[in-house]
Order: sequence, then C-alpha cells, then structure tokens
Amino acid sequence: VQLQASGGGLVQAGGSLRLSCAASGGSVRSLTMAWFRRTPGKEREFVAALRSGTSTTYYRDSVKGRFTISRDNAKNAVYLQMNSLKPEDTAIYYCAARLYWSVAYYSHDQYSKWGQGTLVTVSS
Repeated sequence: VQLQASGGGLVQAGGSLRLSCAASGGSVRSLTMAWFRRTPGKEREFVAALRSGTSTTYYRDSVKGRFTISRDNAKNAVYLQMNSLKPEDTAIYYCAARLYWSVAYYSHDQYSKWGQGTLVTVSS
C-alpha cells in the first residue's frame, strides 16, 4: 500500500482545512487508517483513527468535536476535516495504515505504511 497525503496549508485560527490521503495498492475499506502529526522536537502524536471495515472513529481529546476522519471507498481515500483550527494544531500531518485493527491504534509503531506528510500552519 502506498499513501499520498495532501491538503495542508496556511490558515488563520478558527479556519478549516481538509486533508486527503489517497491510497494505492490496497483498499482503505479493509485498512485501519489514521492521522498523526509531529511538531519540531516532539514525537509523532496520534490525531484520529478509523477502524477497518467499520465506521468507528477515535480521536485525541484535544481535537474531539473539531476534527472528523472519514473514508471514501469509491475514491479509495481517507480525509481529515479540521475545523476551528488553533495555533497549537500547527504540525506536519501524516496519514498511516495498517492491515488489521489494533487496540494500540494510537501508537505510531502500530502502523507500517505512511504517507509523506503535509504541513498545516495555523496563524494566530
């Protein structure tokens, strides 16, 4: 499976962005998909996950109610809709995939496939 993330950019606080993750070589329907983010000097941190074969979603507490992860099976893509963005959301965002569900879905070492990252900058 190969992943390609896109959609990052510069936005003012309170604004919105939608990140896309296009998959090839595998079906997003049968993969557990996730978004992580990293800021300089920090570990990659979990943002959101979508469990394989279901519509069950998981979020880190700081983005609940603001971010939505979704899947489009026809386009074989996963999205991260980000609303009410805050300066602390500034990071490089990565999409990730694994074949089966893991109870440790929030840990980056559970994912074997990664996109290249897309930069999100939120200005205050």
